[in-house]
Amino acid sequence: MTIAGRPETLWRNPDFLKFWSGEALSLFGTQVTTLALPLTAVLVFEASEEQVGLLRFLQLVPYLFLALLFGVWVDRSRRRPIMLLANTARMLLIGLVPLLWHHDRLSMTGLLVIACLVGVFSVLFDVSWMSYVPTLVRDPERYVEANQKMGVTQSTTDVAGPGAAGVLIGWLGPATALVVDAASYLASLACLLWIRTPEPAPPPAAGRRHLGRELTEGVRWVFGDRILRPLALLAPFTNFSLTCVSTLFLIYAVRDQGLSAATVGLIFSVSSVGALVGALVSQALLRRYRLGVVYVLALAGIYAGPLLIPLADGPRPVLIGLFMLSLLLSYFGGGLSNVIQLSLRQTLTPAALMGRMSAAFRTLLFGGGALGGLCAGLIGGAIGLRAGLAVVAVCSAAMLVPVALSPLVRLRAMPAPVTGPTA
Repeated sequence: MTIAGRPETLWRNPDFLKFWSGEALSLFGTQVTTLALPLTAVLVFEASEEQVGLLRFLQLVPYLFLALLFGVWVDRSRRRPIMLLANTARMLLIGLVPLLWHHDRLSMTGLLVIACLVGVFSVLFDVSWMSYVPTLVRDPERYVEANQKMGVTQSTTDVAGPGAAGVLIGWLGPATALVVDAASYLASLACLLWIRTPEPAPPPAAGRRHLGRELTEGVRWVFGDRILRPLALLAPFTNFSLTCVSTLFLIYAVRDQGLSAATVGLIFSVSSVGALVGALVSQALLRRYRLGVVYVLALAGIYAGPLLIPLADGPRPVLIGLFMLSLLLSYFGGGLSNVIQLSLRQTLTPAALMGRMSAAFRTLLFGGGALGGLCAGLIGGAIGLRAGLAVVAVCSAAMLVPVALSPLVRLRAMPAPVTGPTA
């Protein structure tokens, strides 16, 4: 036992296992939506590159404008009721797409509006769950284990999800396949309701609450810390690269290479094995090597992996294999880096600021992702999909220069947990 009365492994923490199970089901359904929404636009409405980019932008742009506000709300409240609200809303919104499609009422405009609203409630849930996990885990020494388990789940659904989504979309059609995601949110709601760990109320404010001041406290904490600051500065560039590449690749694979939805799903599934391996080996690598070295290795995979996509050529099996290898390297880096940076963020932030810290990072991460989706459409429409992929890949690889110069390289191990200040 690491701390009296607390389990030495999260396998003996039933409420964490309930939360973990619900997230696994929800994440699997989300994989269907990630592929089905843009394919609905491409295959049903024959959307242009700019429209597909706009769809991806609207899914992610709520993070840019709402994450910090939601972070204040989360730090003022118990997190589980907020997560229940967010997943209920996402279940109903996703369920609207097949319902409207069945009644011949779905339009491209309606699809864009639903995508944006789903993004709003995704912001709310993401800011909440990262702040809620420490309530279930309690022991800071178990944060890496918790984030590894969550990372493995994310990576496993990344592996199984796109392939299953491709089959479902080919069988049911992209709009109808979204029923699976709606059902997954229902399962997640049931798991959240099953949790019995009491969540303490946030400590009362020392004085009168002020929204602007509370927002500033969260941002100041992130940018005032010597480790959190470089993590925050790299965050938007990382998600810009990942989203821009994946958006351009999806259109390029379907339109220029003539690949089917099932084949695209298979490429993403096989490639996502990299994220699963990255999450699985994270603890072993951190025990054996310096944390900074492992983190830089992870970012090298993310930033340099996309270079293979525009260079890929040859017979169809070779082409598909190179696509898989390129994305696999990128996903390996993503799976490995997620465990490290989440653990650092939770370790270096007190509970009273956890929501606002998460919100600041979500703003940067998904703000970068939103711009990546929008720019993918504009770049692809302006210079072509393959040329666009080449430009984005080269610019992404150039990010390794500031990474090599950052103080993250010098980190030897996970720092001591921070317990203050209070709200």
